[in-house]
Amino acid sequence: MIASEWEQVGTGGTNLEDLKGRLHRQVIEALDLSVVATLDQNLLKAELSNLVEKFLEQEPVPLNAREREKLITEIQYEVMGLGPLEPLLQDPTVNDILVNRADQIYVERAGKLQPTDIKFRDETHLRKIIEKIVSAIGRRVDESSPMVDARLSDGSRVNAIIPPLALDGSSISIRKFSKDKLQIEDLVEKRSLTPEIAILLKGIVEARLNILIAGGTGCGKTTILNILSSFIPSDERIITIEDSAELQLRQDHVVRLETRPPNVEGRGEVTQRELVKNTLRMRPDRIVLGEVRSGECLDMLQAMNTGHDGSLTTIHANTPRDALTRVETLVAMAGLNLATKALRHYISSALDVVVQMTRLSDGTRKMTSLQEITGMEGEIITLQEIFSFHQTSLDENRMVKGKFAATGVRPKFVERFKALGIDIDQEIFDPTKVYEI
Repeated sequence: MIASEWEQVGTGGTNLEDLKGRLHRQVIEALDLSVVATLDQNLLKAELSNLVEKFLEQEPVPLNAREREKLITEIQYEVMGLGPLEPLLQDPTVNDILVNRADQIYVERAGKLQPTDIKFRDETHLRKIIEKIVSAIGRRVDESSPMVDARLSDGSRVNAIIPPLALDGSSISIRKFSKDKLQIEDLVEKRSLTPEIAILLKGIVEARLNILIAGGTGCGKTTILNILSSFIPSDERIITIEDSAELQLRQDHVVRLETRPPNVEGRGEVTQRELVKNTLRMRPDRIVLGEVRSGECLDMLQAMNTGHDGSLTTIHANTPRDALTRVETLVAMAGLNLATKALRHYISSALDVVVQMTRLSDGTRKMTSLQEITGMEGEIITLQEIFSFHQTSLDENRMVKGKFAATGVRPKFVERFKALGIDIDQEIFDPTKVYEI
């Protein structure tokens, strides 16, 4: 419920928030919590509604029909969902929910952050919701373990951090799980890329080239990874590895793996690196690694270099060149003691294509560069850009204007396309064909 709508009602200035808290406690005491988890959601909703109506009859506060309905809905959210956050989780236009403290909540819509007037009652109320989230997956959050990553039942990714690390009160960041499975046509329609780029990307996946998707936070890396994965033939065995399962592959022959954090005793952790190593024993045709962050980068490169062609992964980086530098750094973190030239040669032979995603100032997401790794020149990994997007200006509504264009370079992997019978019209590399947005 939106906090500003709660008003002082009745005699003595009884606050509806206080009433809601009191009723919530009474409902919890009256419910058999061991049975609640097994009840049908609609049945539980009706039971909660009846209980609240019953307890309201004992309250001296006069409420109209709208206020009663609002109060019942709020208590249903508290018992069955995540309290004040529940309406935001149900809102399809909200991509991210960012709780800075109990009385300050922001959301992201269409790539732009917006404040909301939704509030928690206090820090205690916020902490209860955090505990509800983490306890559902067997985790805990307290002063000895004040940071936690979790996942909601719908797949949404959650990070929570509490005092003393969060100075102004507990904070929650929720990246909502998209229920809509975007297709490449949707990205063309949204002008995130052009039809020519879409055709080329489909060919790249079918030709089993190894792809590195680079970009910053919230730029659409996982979205494009999902879409590229959809081009993998259905007769291939796909194994996905993620910290928090977000990929929505459409194929049948998919094995999904997810890391496991340590338990309360600090034991039992399973990292991405261990999962990548195990995956190599599972006879994969394709490996899809959600994101490389540390030593698993080395194991992923080894997989790409030893017959697991067509693998895909993402990395945080602002440019394709930065992405390769970061790969170098992550491999070094894995303890591989190689000379710089040898390491770069290893990277250049493993990776074929770098796809750069960027979130622009107006909140839109674009594929700003598609580059091919062509080998080594001295001690430098050589890249050649095939397609690019350049921002030219902003319109009167501060929306980005720019243009997509081919660079005119004909990539080396076109020869591989021919050998595999993948038909690509050479006209798509024509630099005179420009898409302005």
